[in-house]
Amino acid sequence: MPIKEHIAQAVKTAMLAKDNQTRDTLRLLQAAVKQREVDERIELDDAGVVAVLDKLVKQRKDSIAAFAQAGRQDLVEQEQAELAVLQTYLPERLSSEAVVAAVQAIVTELGAQGPGDMGKVMGAAKAQLAGKADMGQVSAAVKAALSR
Repeated sequence: MPIKEHIAQAVKTAMLAKDNQTRDTLRLLQAAVKQREVDERIELDDAGVVAVLDKLVKQRKDSIAAFAQAGRQDLVEQEQAELAVLQTYLPERLSSEAVVAAVQAIVTELGAQGPGDMGKVMGAAKAQLAGKADMGQVSAAVKAALSR
């Protein structure tokens, strides 16, 4: 079942269970997906939905850090609850070892050497690993691989 259909089913289930937190978070996700579809005039596939999910997860993590620094524990808890709901719809991520191995293979394939080739390697890594790995982790692995 496509992720979009799975999310729509989950919204209905949350409504029947009167789980307002899950319902509201999933509706926010549906709205973000629909907005991207309207903006780009396309129908998002699973990879596109995962990209939207990644963006929303990153926003939640950034918000949690900002709210924690500001001492707003009530908002931190709300963002953490939303983050937990969103993360259930992300596909399983590659392990850090698998990310390092994939990055090393890309570096070898491209013949990249030194930090000047980071853009070239990141472009290839993003095409290959988007939706499968945390891109922050990929970026750190690329920096480590190119600094040797």
